[in-house]
Amino acid sequence: MPRKPEQKRKQATLADVAQMAGVSIATASKALNGRSQVKAETRARVFEAAEKLKFSPNAMAQNLLTGRSGTIGLVTHDLDGRFSIPTLMGAEDAAGHGRTSVLLCDARGDALRERYHLQALLGRRVDGLIVVGARPDPRSSLGTLPVPVVYAYAPSTDPRDTSIVTDNVAGGRLVAEHMLACGRRRIALVTGDPEYGAAHDRVAGAREVLDRDGAEVVPSEPLYGTWSEEWGRTAAGLVINQHPDVDGIICGSDQIARGVLDTLRESGRKVPDDVAVTGHDNWEILAVNARPQLTSVDMRLEELGRQAAELLFAAIDGRTTKGGHVVTPRLVPRASTGPRVSG
Repeated sequence: MPRKPEQKRKQATLADVAQMAGVSIATASKALNGRSQVKAETRARVFEAAEKLKFSPNAMAQNLLTGRSGTIGLVTHDLDGRFSIPTLMGAEDAAGHGRTSVLLCDARGDALRERYHLQALLGRRVDGLIVVGARPDPRSSLGTLPVPVVYAYAPSTDPRDTSIVTDNVAGGRLVAEHMLACGRRRIALVTGDPEYGAAHDRVAGAREVLDRDGAEVVPSEPLYGTWSEEWGRTAAGLVINQHPDVDGIICGSDQIARGVLDTLRESGRKVPDDVAVTGHDNWEILAVNARPQLTSVDMRLEELGRQAAELLFAAIDGRTTKGGHVVTPRLVPRASTGPRVSG
């Protein structure tokens, strides 16, 4: 006799999970979505029931039940992804724990394009937005939107908004303290565009430490220019011509530091034996491939993105923390710094 076809097993529903766990459907949904209102023992019971029943939640049904889309938008103005990609990776790491997707849009530094992307993301009913600036200077607020917004890397000018940035002053302190620990006493400060607040903040942090310790800054004022290797080469030439006994150069970016290394090498100075050099950003494609490898300040952009996402999820749950938040950078020592060995 021909065998009867096996009946397809009925897929478990949220109601089945709730019934087995002895809770309401709403409580089962909150437990599975990681909401804080559910007691730990209740959550464990719901997860055990879901595992036994091999319950696989239907995303559309979940969204209807919770009133959420399970997506957030990330709008960036960073054209080459240098800052936005690490920030996105951190945000996605945080979002992954809550089964949330991140939609990325590049506004390319254009306010009109930013508004277009915002309208498109709101049309997709995102639950919240992270806005990443192209530079760490304050930017204008987007005003009142129907969903929570977190400003990352570039803070909002409105203190009522939620912003998170890296501490550029602390980064300047880190490299100055490291230079002093390496025995450097005549130190130049070479940084980028003076219209960037970050350029001044990094110098301020370094000057604070160097002045407190009595180290000599040569020349007496920092050198401002562009965020480029070409400016690094030019600035290093000015420094060693005017102050041939310089033994440390603190640079405002890794690109500038790469140019400084070029000029020092061409002038016959050894790094770090004669002159120690530091960068800022820890952009690995530059820092690791430098000759020698470059000591640099890591702005911890993935951590910035992770914390931005966590602040956003808290706001979505009704726990908004307004005002500014700061991520502390870290120093990554490499071969461009060390004790001075030449006379």
